[in-house]
Amino acid sequence: MVARFNLFDNEIAAKFAKRFANASLVIGGSPLPGPTQELVSLRVSQINGCGWCVDMHTKEAAAAGESALRLHLVAAWRESTVFTDAERAALALAEEGTRLADAHDGVSDGTWAEVRRHYDDDQTAALVALVALTNAANRLAVIVHQRGGSYEAGMFAASFD
Repeated sequence: MVARFNLFDNEIAAKFAKRFANASLVIGGSPLPGPTQELVSLRVSQINGCGWCVDMHTKEAAAAGESALRLHLVAAWRESTVFTDAERAALALAEEGTRLADAHDGVSDGTWAEVRRHYDDDQTAALVALVALTNAANRLAVIVHQRGGSYEAGMFAASFD
């Protein structure tokens, strides 16, 4: 299947993408650990079926030194032993914050309590923003059928300085 629309080759989309990327720079510069950021973005993207974003976050995480074992187990994190308690809390928030329609309260009090047990205010703010931003990015890519497979780690870094 071919992409319906090239978001990277349209003036309005390019302007939006630059501002969108600037929001991601705030999260990237936060005290939320980088590996946690990639694991959360990967899990959200898996849930949303966004091939482009799964491709991107898998490759960025690998380039940053994340192990293949952990990347392969993100989809089954609950049944895995390779994630810390803090990462598990972040992954639970990622899932519940993505699957809002599955529970009338959205994120459960138990998940929220675990997030707050492991993350300070700045890290929590970054984590919430990351889940929201990744969900938005997934929707952009899925709507236009942006396919995974061609992403190269770091390919957008220079574009958003």
